Amino acid sequence: MTNKKTNNKYADYAEKLKIDCKNFSGLCCVSLYCAKTDGFPANKAAGTPCAYLDSDYGCNIHSKLSEKNYKGCIAYDCFGAGQRATKLCLSKGTWKTNPKQADMIFDTFMIVFQLHQMLWYLVEAFQLTTDNHLKLSIDKLIKENEQMSDLFPDNCPNTDLSEYRLKVNTVLKQISNEISTSASADKHSGMMYLGKNFKKANLDGKDFTMSLLIAANFTGCSLKKTNFLGADIRDANVQDTDLSESIFLTQMQINSANGNKNTKLPGYLNIPISWIS
Repeated sequence: MTNKKTNNKYADYAEKLKIDCKNFSGLCCVSLYCAKTDGFPANKAAGTPCAYLDSDYGCNIHSKLSEKNYKGCIAYDCFGAGQRATKLCLSKGTWKTNPKQADMIFDTFMIVFQLHQMLWYLVEAFQLTTDNHLKLSIDKLIKENEQMSDLFPDNCPNTDLSEYRLKVNTVLKQISNEISTSASADKHSGMMYLGKNFKKANLDGKDFTMSLLIAANFTGCSLKKTNFLGADIRDANVQDTDLSESIFLTQMQINSANGNKNTKLPGYLNIPISWIS
C-alpha cells in the first residue's frame, strides 16, 4: 500500500493497516472458515489449518495461487490484523505453541480484523470531509478503536462491537451523503448490478455502498468520488479504468476485481500481481 495521504494526520496508518504475512502466525489460514466454492483450496472448518500452511506459517503454494485460480486466497486482506493480533497475543504464545490458548488467539484476530477494517474507512473518511464536527467525531472513534485493541486479548470475551460499529456507520453515512450531495449524484446504494454493463458511463459521485457489482463492467467509466464502501466487486471489469479518485476502496476489493497494468488506483492501493501476470 503506497501512501499518498500526505495531508492526512493519520497518514502513518497506511503501514499499520497493510497486511504483513511475514510477521503473523498464519491466523487467516487457520481461524477462518473457507469454502472451495469461494475460491479457496478446499472446504476448511474455522480453527483448522489449511493443508498448504507450512511450519513457518507461510503458504506452500503462494506463487501458484493465480495458476490454480484460488481467488479466495488471492483476494483476502486482513487490514494488518494478523500481525497486530499476533503481537497482542505473544505473551500467550501462538495457536501452535499453546493450543490451549488457540480459541482466544483466533477470537482476538477476528475482532481486531473488524476493528482494523473500520479503522481503514475512518482514516479515509477523515481525509474526505472538511466538516470539523465530523473530523472531531472521527478522531474520537479512532481513539476508541485503539483503546479497545490495546485491551486485547484479556478483554476479548467481553467485547461487543455492535454499538461501536453503529457509530462508525453513522459517520460514514454522513460523509457519503455529503459527497454524493455535493456531486449532485443519484443514489445507487444497496442495489444489485450483477453483470451490469456500465461501459463509458459517467458515474462520478455515485453511491454504490453495499451494492452487488459482481462481474459489472466499468471499462472507460468516469469514477471520480464514486463510493464503493462495502460493495462486492468480485470479477468486475476495471481493465484500463481510472479508479484513482474513487473512494472507500479496499485492497481486498481490488484483489477480487479483474483489472490490468493500465488500471489506475488510489495511491494507497497496490496493483495485484495477478493483473500484471
